Parts: sequence; structure tokens; C-alpha cells
Amino acid sequence: MSTATATETATDIAPGYRPGRTLPLRVEAKRQWRRRRTMVMAIILGALPFVLIAAFAIGGTPAERGGSASGRINLMDTATASGANFAATCLFVSAGFLLIIPVALFCGDTVASEANWSSLRYLLAAPVPRARLLWSKLAVALVFSLAAMVLLPLVALIAGTAAYGWGPLELPTGGSLAAGTAVPRLALVVAYLFVSQLVTAALAFWLSTKTDAPLGAVGGAVGLTIVGNVLDAVTALGDWRDFLPAHWQFAWVDAIQPQLETGGMLKGAAISVTYALVLFALAFRGFARKDIVS
Repeated sequence: MSTATATETATDIAPGYRPGRTLPLRVEAKRQWRRRRTMVMAIILGALPFVLIAAFAIGGTPAERGGSASGRINLMDTATASGANFAATCLFVSAGFLLIIPVALFCGDTVASEANWSSLRYLLAAPVPRARLLWSKLAVALVFSLAAMVLLPLVALIAGTAAYGWGPLELPTGGSLAAGTAVPRLALVVAYLFVSQLVTAALAFWLSTKTDAPLGAVGGAVGLTIVGNVLDAVTALGDWRDFLPAHWQFAWVDAIQPQLETGGMLKGAAISVTYALVLFALAFRGFARKDIVS
């Protein structure tokens, strides 16, 4: 059958059908927003700053205790200096693990949950093209992941300002950043954290297209991310650690120095994006050929 004949037949069978208009982003976003795990994650991230404020109120501030117990200088030592300091501290304590969870959850649960509920084949029979389905779910998952990363420092900045006042970002090593400079720098930190977590997002999304067990996709992505952190701690690997995304996860600290340094963040972003593009490509390629039977 010629291309023209096939096109005419498809038009006769489904007049007005537009593949690009199936599963609109707003529809997918509403579906994901109503999920219980979305609300639970928002509550956890929104509550963390208040938990830290309560902990400082009960146990005393780092300054009152004479600094960190390990003797090393870190952001925790100046956590209560201002709202900006408190926001930076919340990012510091959560970047290594807590912020990985929403990314893995939103990206790993999105396709696997549909297969687990036996609704995936009905979505494809709508008919929603497979590539369109994946693009819609991936875009919404990434937006929700970014929203989670913005929510934590935003709440921390507001709560910290109410608790400790508005002022410059005091640096643990000395010096400070004016509040007008600190806020854009914190925004840059959030942007870098999002880009650095694209590896986790892509890994979770790829696993989500391979299994109908949402916890398997989410847990697998979190587990492999932890493995990357462990490997980065093995100094015997030498320069090979530079190719691990985990090696650059705290490169954002350079953004809250008196002089902005972007070298480490650019390297980390390049590695993260490279790994992510490969994993996203594998997800689309594998799902296009997958036999959907559930």
C-alpha cells in the first residue's frame, strides 16, 4: 500500500485524529497532582525546614554549641545567621539524599504505575502514540521534580526569615553575600541541583519502562544513585571518579562563595546531561518495541 493510500485510509478511519493532541500535558499533570504520593512528598519537603527550626530551638544553634562537632567548617555552623543561611543549610543537608527521592519517585513511578494498574494498554489504545505518552509523562515528571526542589528552599527561606531575620548570607569561611546577591545565587544552586539529578530522573524513567513494579523502578534508581556515591568515596579510583555524577553533587557550593565559580558546576552538568540523554534514549527505544500485555 502506498503512503498516500495509507494516509487516506487512516483519515477515513479516524477523521480529525491528531497524535500530537493526545494525552495533553494538563491532563497528565492533573492526574499526577491528585496522586497521594505527590501530596505526601510535598508535605515532607515543606515540613523539613520547620523540623530544623524546632531542632535548633530545642538543642541550641551551632554557634551556641561552638560549631560543628567534627571541627570542620560547614554551612550548618551559620544556619541561623539569616533566612538565606537557613535556606542554604536546608539544601546542604538534603541534596545528598532527600532531594533524590522525589526525582526518583516522580520519574520512576509514572509509567510503571500505569502498567501495574493494567491501564497502560488502554492509554495506548486511546490511541495515544507511545512516544507521545512517554514525552507527556516525562515532561510532567520533570516539572514535578523541579517543583519539589524549588519548594524546599522557598519554604526554608520564608520560614528562616521569620525565625532568624532577613540579612546577608554569612559564609562559614568568612565574609558574606548581600541578600540581593544571595537569593539569585540560591536560585542558581537549585538550577544546578535539578540538572545534576537528571541522571537519577533518567535512570528511574528508564527502569519505569522496563517493569510494572513502581517500587522496583524507584528503588532501583535510588539504589544505583547510592552506589555511585559509594564509588565516589573510593579514592583508589583516582581520576575515574570525575566521570561519576556523584563526584560533582556538591559543586554548587562554589555558587555561594564571594567570587562565583562555575567550573565544577559546568563539568557536573555536562556529565549529568550526557548520562541522562543516553538513558532517556534507551527508555524511548525500548518502550517503542515493548510488548504491552498488562
